[in-house]
Amino acid sequence: MKLAPLVVAASTLSLGLMAHAQTPTDAAETAAAPAPAVAATTVEEAKADPANWRAVDAERLFIFDTNKGRILIEAFPEVAPKHYDQFSKLIRSGDLDGTTFHRVINGFMAQGGDIYALKGRESGLPDIPGEFTYRRNPAEMPLTFAIGPADTAKYGYVNGFPMMTQASFFSEMSKDGMVESWIPHCRGVVSTARTSDPNSANSQFFLMRDTSQHLDKEYTAWGRVVQGEDVVLAIKAGKESLNGEVALPDILMHTKVAADLPKGERPNVWVERTDGPNFMAAHADINEDLNVCDLPSVPAVVER
Repeated sequence: MKLAPLVVAASTLSLGLMAHAQTPTDAAETAAAPAPAVAATTVEEAKADPANWRAVDAERLFIFDTNKGRILIEAFPEVAPKHYDQFSKLIRSGDLDGTTFHRVINGFMAQGGDIYALKGRESGLPDIPGEFTYRRNPAEMPLTFAIGPADTAKYGYVNGFPMMTQASFFSEMSKDGMVESWIPHCRGVVSTARTSDPNSANSQFFLMRDTSQHLDKEYTAWGRVVQGEDVVLAIKAGKESLNGEVALPDILMHTKVAADLPKGERPNVWVERTDGPNFMAAHADINEDLNVCDLPSVPAVVER
C-alpha cells in the first residue's frame, strides 16, 4: 500500500500524539531492501588510513541495544540541532529504555520511542520545532561526493550522510550565501515522528527499513544507522490490516550516548570518507542521474 502524501492524509499519517503514537504515513509494503555492501576493511586498516576513513565523534554516536541486537546511530547536529539536543537528553535520561517498536512496516520503517505507553507520562521535554531542511554553505560544508557536476548536483554526501540539496550555484544568488539541503529518507536514515502539527515531534523516532522519499521535508531526519541495518530489518513487523501496529513488539532495552561510557567500553566507529580516494575511485563512473538513495549505505567498521 503506497503512502499517501502528508497533506492529503494527515489523519492516516497521524503520528498521533493524542493516541501516543506519533506516526509517519504508510509506505509501500514491499520486500525488505537488500543489505548494504559490507566493508572489507578491518578496524586496524581504518585506523591507519585517515585519507579514506574518519572516526565518529563519541558525542554523536547513539547506542540502541534491542532484544534483536545492537544498532549504532551517528547523529548529524548541524542538520537538525534541536532534534539532536532533544534525543541526547532523552537517551541520557533513560526514558527511552524499555520502550517498544510499536509500529513496524515491511518496506518502510520501524517506529519507537513512545514513552507514554510505557510510563503513563510524556517525556517532560517540550515539542521540537520542525527542522525539515537546513541552510548549507557550500564553501564551508561542500558535498563531499556530488552525483553529477558539483555546482548543479542535487544529490550527494556530506560526511557519509546521504544528502539532497538545491544546486550549489544558488548560493551565489541567495541573501545568506547558502542553499537549502536535507537528509533524504533513504534506507538506514533515522527520522522523527510527529502529529499533523509540523512542530509536534517529541520522543518518537523511526528507523528507515527502505527508501520513502515522500517523507522528505515533512519529517526531520537527523541521523543514520552506521551498524545494525540488519537488526532494523529483523525488528518484528505489524499487520498490514492494523497499519503496522505490533502485537508483542520488540523492545529498545537500553540507549546510551557513546561518550558517556568509559573509553574501554564504548564502541568506536570509522566511516568511509566520501571524499577519500577509495570512494571516489569506486564511484568514478556513477550515472549523474542516479538518486543517492539507490546507492548502498556508506560503509563503517566498528571496534567493540
